[in-house]
Amino acid sequence: MVDLPVFPDFSQRVPLPSSVFFLTHLLLLLQPGELNSEEVRVVGPGEPILALVGEEVEFSCHLLPYLDAEDMEIRWFRSQTSDVVHLYEGGRELQSRQMAQFRNRTKLIKDYIVDGSVNLQLRGVIPADEGLYGCRFLSSNFSREAVWELEVAGLGSDPHISLEGFKKGGVQLRCSSSGWYPKPQAQWKDHKGQCLPPEMEAIVQDARGLFSLETSVVVQGGSHSNVSCSIQNSLLLQKKEFTIQIADAFLPGSSPWKKAFLGTLAGLPLLLAVLVTLALYFLQKQRRCQEKLRKRAEKDKERLTAEREKLQTELDWRRAEGQAEWRAAQQYAVDVTLDPASAHHSLEVSEDGKSVSSCTAVPGPVVGDPQRFSEQTCVLSCQRFSAGRHYWEVHVGRRSRWFLGVCLASVPRMGPGHLSPANGYWVMGLWNRCEYFILDPHRVALTLRVPPRRVGIFLDWEAGKLSFFNASDGSHIFTFTHTFSGTLCAYFRPRAHDGGEHPDPLTICPLPVRRTCLLLTEEDETDTWLQPYEPSDPTLGLW
Repeated sequence: MVDLPVFPDFSQRVPLPSSVFFLTHLLLLLQPGELNSEEVRVVGPGEPILALVGEEVEFSCHLLPYLDAEDMEIRWFRSQTSDVVHLYEGGRELQSRQMAQFRNRTKLIKDYIVDGSVNLQLRGVIPADEGLYGCRFLSSNFSREAVWELEVAGLGSDPHISLEGFKKGGVQLRCSSSGWYPKPQAQWKDHKGQCLPPEMEAIVQDARGLFSLETSVVVQGGSHSNVSCSIQNSLLLQKKEFTIQIADAFLPGSSPWKKAFLGTLAGLPLLLAVLVTLALYFLQKQRRCQEKLRKRAEKDKERLTAEREKLQTELDWRRAEGQAEWRAAQQYAVDVTLDPASAHHSLEVSEDGKSVSSCTAVPGPVVGDPQRFSEQTCVLSCQRFSAGRHYWEVHVGRRSRWFLGVCLASVPRMGPGHLSPANGYWVMGLWNRCEYFILDPHRVALTLRVPPRRVGIFLDWEAGKLSFFNASDGSHIFTFTHTFSGTLCAYFRPRAHDGGEHPDPLTICPLPVRRTCLLLTEEDETDTWLQPYEPSDPTLGLW
């Protein structure tokens, strides 16, 4: 990482002492004349981005160190530079050079282009958009690019179950749904939760790349009561389920006249007449039941559609509001490093102080409440925050367990069951890959639309707020509100590896610093610069 000199923002009309003005000009004269092009690099998302079908996704790219890119060529491409997604050249956007797939679907956000930072929005995501993407900055003396991957997922329609009639001594049920991506998985279950083998399963991909599924099962006598059909998206780890109830009398295997037919042959003509009557009765009953189920399903579908539209409207509004708050928080990005002296003996901190992982693995699954641990296996930041606003991001990847947040620098090292604001801890965590929660003071579950691969943390000390953001889609997760009365430090707890497929370390991500958070006291007329955090305390003990 290249350390850049920091200067105050002269765009604000704040009177400065003459000594400060002289020091500023002296620092400007001491800067190197021209930056070596070999030191310039392009920083992109750096990890796969997950987007939902039909929604919007945003790609961010910036130069490091920060250079004015207003007169550069900025090319967003697909797999190779000749496949143009969006092109900015000569101070304007050349839409005629775009691939047909991306025309009228992209928007370039260049509010911070003078700092070498640009964002590209892609609207109406489709399965064909999945794959590798990149951005390239081109000037007269250098050419650099960054590449990342876009993953696409689609949550299909609610399953619809229909009765197809009698077959093989039972009742045949058919389940169908559409609009899934990638290929979904279907499963039938009986009232005991046991899986039923499907009679048929067909998955078809339409012209848009979305999958439609149709499967059927034959329910035998004795398998009565509730029968459910569930369809799951393997990428989102979400599923939709529909349940139907079948009465005993509806199943052919439980018909009361079956024993009478086997017990007598003398009254065969009469018995045949009774059978025909019963068949007509059951057929009529089946049709009425089918019609009733169809009307109920249509009514439920209309109700679910209305609720989904209302919820989607609210989610879109909240998402836009959360993304605006997230972008505003990024202006206060700070360089955070880990303090090895504060690390638990079972943790391993990288040499650059930017990542931490667990040295030991958990021998088996952990049983019981996730707050019950034997030790606080954590590490704190070198930086201390006692004023101002500060933002940093942590790459959590697909790790199954972690804790992130802040704590008082002087807080006693209590057991993990006491990680609450009342004890000086403000943390968010993940348990067993899918249980996101905060401790306030008891565990409060969080529902996230997209699993975060990167978590943004924004501390506003004076306002008494600590906010968590999903940097994978820019959405707001949760905000603690508290009157802080002491020095805070960043808190990291990777938790021991549980034997999963993704033992990723917790890594502090490099971020563009678009605003310098330096404070100058009004009481002190000297030219001493005060940072918004205090240096690390070497007297802290191990956790």
